[in-house]
Amino acid sequence: MKAIEFTRPEVITMIDLPDPPAPGPGEALVRTHRMGICGTDPRIPGHELGLEVLAVGGGVDHVRVGDKCSLEPYVNDPSSATSKKGHSNCCPGVQVLGVHTDGGLRPEWICPAHKLHPGNNLSYDQLALVETLAIGYHAVIRADPQPGETVLVIGAGPIGLAVLEFLRLHDIKIIVMDMVESRLQFCREKLGIDHTIVFSPEGSHLTELEKITGGELADAVIDATGSVRSMSTCFEYAAFTGRVIYVGITTETLSFPHAPVFHRRELTLLASRNALPADFGKIISLIADGQIDTDIWITDRLTFDDVPTEFAAFTDTSRGTVKAIIEIA
Repeated sequence: MKAIEFTRPEVITMIDLPDPPAPGPGEALVRTHRMGICGTDPRIPGHELGLEVLAVGGGVDHVRVGDKCSLEPYVNDPSSATSKKGHSNCCPGVQVLGVHTDGGLRPEWICPAHKLHPGNNLSYDQLALVETLAIGYHAVIRADPQPGETVLVIGAGPIGLAVLEFLRLHDIKIIVMDMVESRLQFCREKLGIDHTIVFSPEGSHLTELEKITGGELADAVIDATGSVRSMSTCFEYAAFTGRVIYVGITTETLSFPHAPVFHRRELTLLASRNALPADFGKIISLIADGQIDTDIWITDRLTFDDVPTEFAAFTDTSRGTVKAIIEIA
């Protein structure tokens, strides 16, 4: 069986794997039909997936052969104190399929059956979008927007767009900020976001934010950039007693002014990691009900065989890709 491995940075290899065995207790044999492209560590990637169940092992009764599913790729330790408190998304030992362990960029493979979320009314394309949307949904839950509030989203990449999808379901004022005007144009035209701001190194973006908010700034600021600079300075956009939510990720050390901004305004800082099992079911229902237009998301496609030669093109931010989908089967 062929699979695709990210052997090392900028080296993508088609490899041979043995056919998967029959699923054991609690497992499912699945076929990958669609995979969303996301950054990954060296390994077989793939955690944004549209899957078909081919066989199930003993004790599996919530999915059946032939079911179409999305995958919750966060494999947690159910015995950990964090998981027992209902936070499987940030269990200390959580392993993300396709990131920490091999994922779904292969035709058939074995996965934990309890991480499958059936969505037989959805297409495989739609099911491959659910995980990205779940990241945004969980961030909005963490932000807890209240009616009448103003929420600023920084970064209009895939995660920022996922956040915007669910903010639109609330009775709030939404503002999105990005350095790239074409991304903001997408937000205006496809998501109906009226208030957009181009980030300016000279600081005019803060003046524009003050103008839109009547000087009050944002009740909640959701930073989806993963930029150490943005994450260190985004506090200046938050209103007094406001909330800052990090959904973007950086491995660098953050620093920010405490007394003049964070302390003075009595701000609250929150992190948002992964998503919860219930988030997946909620999103599948919202898509099935037509409350989320997934047609606007998929802007590019490539086939399984084309990945080694074509994948690098999608790392070019000027391409304008929102989400690229790999068609596997």
